[in-house]
Amino acid sequence: GIGIALAVFLLGAILFLTVRIQNITVTGSERYTAEEVEELLFPGSWGKNAAGAYLNYRLKPHRQIPFVEDYRIVFHSPLDVEVIIYEKSIVGYVSYMSSYMYFDKDGIIVESSSEQLPGVPVIPGLEFGHIVLPQPLPVADQDIFGEILNLTQVLNVSDIQVDKINYNSYNEAELVMGDITVELGNSDSLDGKIAELHDIMTELTGLSGTLYLDTYDETNSSPTYRFVKKN
Repeated sequence: GIGIALAVFLLGAILFLTVRIQNITVTGSERYTAEEVEELLFPGSWGKNAAGAYLNYRLKPHRQIPFVEDYRIVFHSPLDVEVIIYEKSIVGYVSYMSSYMYFDKDGIIVESSSEQLPGVPVIPGLEFGHIVLPQPLPVADQDIFGEILNLTQVLNVSDIQVDKINYNSYNEAELVMGDITVELGNSDSLDGKIAELHDIMTELTGLSGTLYLDTYDETNSSPTYRFVKKN
């Protein structure tokens, strides 16, 4: 009767409240490991309690995680959960008042951090005024962000990591990769220049000096490039 139904309901409620999440899958995260995401979103002994985690996600504001735009938690079952991370799009950073200011493709400062992210180049040649988050980096020439975005995307596709991208007053780019400096010149034929760099990379291993790709000519089928060793 009613007593049995109540007992079944109470047993179900107790089970639901005591069930712990067994499997957490993390997708979309390059900056954090699955373990780090798990610790951030399901912390402590009660963090993996299925009921608590579900209610937290549904009722509380999402946690602010550096370099993460937002996240979604999908409960496939009380035991099986998927976390989908949406990372902020970052193309470079500048150093400002002992912090690193990371900006996106539109030049918007999206993060301030004391941490240097691997694989994100510093752009030291930009002249800018007072920085406010999350506002655009206040540079005189806003077109420079299009140049930076284009260059970083081409480098990313070619799987070339650079430490630094210098721009001179003519918006000509110079890449710094460890002991190698690469002069790219202007933004003409950028895909071709980076393709050449990709092909030459193995020959530069262990060397120190400057490679001049600013003479690149797409009509030249067998080009040679000047490399000046550091003394």
